[in-house]
Amino acid sequence: MPTDAVFAFSRLSASRPLCLALAALAVFWLVSLPLACLPGPFPLDAGEVFRTLAVSLGLSDAPVEASRLLVVGKIRLARVCLATLCGGALAVAGVALQGVLRNPLADPFTLGISAGASCGASMVIALGGGLAVRLGFSQAALVPPAALAGALLALCGALWLGRGRGDFSRESVILAGIAVAAFLGAVVALVKALNEESVTSIVFWILGSLQGRGWDSLPLLLGTFVPGLLAVGLGWRALDVLSLGDEQAAQLGLNVGRARFWLLAGASCMTAGCVAVAGVIGFVGLVVPHVLRLLLGPAHGPLLTGAFLGGGVLLVWADVLARSVLDGGQELPVGVVTALLGGPFFALLVRRR
Repeated sequence: MPTDAVFAFSRLSASRPLCLALAALAVFWLVSLPLACLPGPFPLDAGEVFRTLAVSLGLSDAPVEASRLLVVGKIRLARVCLATLCGGALAVAGVALQGVLRNPLADPFTLGISAGASCGASMVIALGGGLAVRLGFSQAALVPPAALAGALLALCGALWLGRGRGDFSRESVILAGIAVAAFLGAVVALVKALNEESVTSIVFWILGSLQGRGWDSLPLLLGTFVPGLLAVGLGWRALDVLSLGDEQAAQLGLNVGRARFWLLAGASCMTAGCVAVAGVIGFVGLVVPHVLRLLLGPAHGPLLTGAFLGGGVLLVWADVLARSVLDGGQELPVGVVTALLGGPFFALLVRRR
């Protein structure tokens, strides 16, 4: 057999496990969407849920009670879709930040995104009642836009501080993110100290939750998710080159500063939208990339695809646990669930490796 044919056959054989792993993730992702609509405090059997989903998606015209359409189509399905997008975005952002900063501890909140969003949301929760009345909105409706504005301002501040001599070196970016997060965290603590009545609401928002979120949150999430995903997805080759080191990447013709800026901006933009909609949800963007590297390898093309699928699945089922583990319709913050699941698993992973 010619050498070229042997090389092509070996590459095809090596890619087979990768394709099978991605296909399994895709099937698990697709199956999780309808199955995650089954649990909830309102008792419904599986047949009723699937029939209602079919009607909600326009796949059937069977008669369904309005209450079931509300519970399944407008509450559970909306939460599942939001959890899928948020989990996928956080995991993709984690892959991008760990790659561009070459730091295994980098996560979507490295640049102070969570601190900025928490600061914006805390300001509205504690002080925004009068402003909401003057604008004709409820106070709760102003929290997501304020969180998004705070997250984007924190991102701009971290990138401005981390620019240094204009090259966006990974050391200066990480230090800038730490400085921004520390300052804004102090502002949030000051707001809680000066307005003790709002402490419970602020803490619950910071812990992360999809409770009360519906289809009206989707435009805000997609408005940041789509451009961020495009910036990161189109830069997957740059991530592979950056993993070689800045000097080697520059020798290969890559504009390191420009590539790092767009990848950081894209990952942080996705994170800002997720935090604005669901609050701070930790460990998804840290654990999922490390687990998938064991399954898919270090190449960033398959890794980004797998991260979107795996992160979505993780957050969907974490949200199912958050809304099902307590009785009486009470819910746990989904950020607490992801931390309880991800913390010990990540510690075990580090210990075994």
